[in-house]
Amino acid sequence: MFLIAGVLLGVLLTLGTQSGLTAYKTHQASGAAFLASNKSKDKDVVETASGLQYKVLEKGQGTAKPTDADVTLVTYEGKLTDGTTFDKSEQPTPMPVGGVVPGFSEALKLMPKGAKYRFWIKPSLGYGDKATGPIPANSVLVFDVKLLDFLPEAVIRQMQMQQQMGAGGPPPGGQPQPK
Repeated sequence: MFLIAGVLLGVLLTLGTQSGLTAYKTHQASGAAFLASNKSKDKDVVETASGLQYKVLEKGQGTAKPTDADVTLVTYEGKLTDGTTFDKSEQPTPMPVGGVVPGFSEALKLMPKGAKYRFWIKPSLGYGDKATGPIPANSVLVFDVKLLDFLPEAVIRQMQMQQQMGAGGPPPGGQPQPK
């Protein structure tokens, strides 16, 4: 707690105490105001206990959903609330559910295969008070995500090992066969 406060204080002093504090509070308040307005203006927006907001754009099939031990195959576009795109998949992209920001991970675990959702990830479930590339600190992240498929990470590792074996590696069991 004290470390975070110290880092924040250092940033504010660097920016100029009064103007930095005002900008920080304004950006933080605008994110909270955006999320409150977003939820109230669309009855189809659902908010989870953590504060993640989502809307189902396409339902998908079945009831199976990814877990932290799975790797998903998705297409996505990430935007800021002003509509600026900060990231977009050019092709289906594998993403380990446990290897992304907490809000994105939580969102993936809500989706069945074939589903398309829009997520609004509040700063504490995204990058928080750290600017990351084109994403300003304390930004609400907006993602449109289509979940194409998912597999357990262990299955993917096994498939990779089998592929390596087929490329001249040792056979299963690890011992080369005598010639």
